[in-house]
Amino acid sequence: MKLGIINGWSEGCISYVRDKGLDAVEFCVNYNYDSADFLSKAEEIKGYSEKYNVAVGAIGRWGMQRIDNNGEIIPEALQNDKNLIEAASIIGCPVYNCGVNYTEGKTFFENCEIAINYFRILVDFAKDKNVKIASYNCRWENFVVEPEAWRVILSAVPEMGIKYDPSHSIGDGGNYLKEILEFGDRILHFHLKGTVEICGEHYDDAPAGMDQTDWKTVMDLLYTKDYNGMLSIEPHSQYWQGKKGQWGIDYTINYFRPMIMPEDYAYEANPYMP
Repeated sequence: MKLGIINGWSEGCISYVRDKGLDAVEFCVNYNYDSADFLSKAEEIKGYSEKYNVAVGAIGRWGMQRIDNNGEIIPEALQNDKNLIEAASIIGCPVYNCGVNYTEGKTFFENCEIAINYFRILVDFAKDKNVKIASYNCRWENFVVEPEAWRVILSAVPEMGIKYDPSHSIGDGGNYLKEILEFGDRILHFHLKGTVEICGEHYDDAPAGMDQTDWKTVMDLLYTKDYNGMLSIEPHSQYWQGKKGQWGIDYTINYFRPMIMPEDYAYEANPYMP
């Protein structure tokens, strides 16, 4: 696994990731960013990635409506996704995160068929670009967030996977450990975002490791499911800002680093131990 963080794509942002001793960066080129402009900078971003030896672990686009009120694909949205998949291919990024919004007036299974069609288009576009498509489990213009949808859509599109964040499951009243147990082999990208709930109400997105998530059990599940992607720190708290926010990032890095097995870990078989 590679420990990394969500950050921007300027040279300063990527050098910051290196200075934190992290291996990877994730870019969120959300609905309010020009995907064509990002694509035009792909070679430049690749250069920064190589210069600072920071891998780009994932690129994603949140908050974009992809399906109109009639259940039809919005051409501009599809082009935005294709621009970012193309950019990911140029940069050498293995995962593209996206979602599909729900169309009111259509049944759940009709919406699943719409999503299956959309994801198939992206998978087909990305298959010769060394980029895999993952559906993020966040409800921001997306309904493909929980087991009921995954069982239908992932079965129909076996080449795609999930970008998973336990905090969203917790916020929805789900069981994140059970979800990782069932779908861990489909997880392509993983967010480290803490969450604090008090009396059933959300209070804070605390630094991961300083919250209520059972992170050690999460890590066990990821190892036993042979997950070997990026662990992406997502600073998301309205309280943890400035100096305190930077210390919170350092805390999360130091909390998770001992749980990440080095890629060059060497051992000798012990005849008395398994």
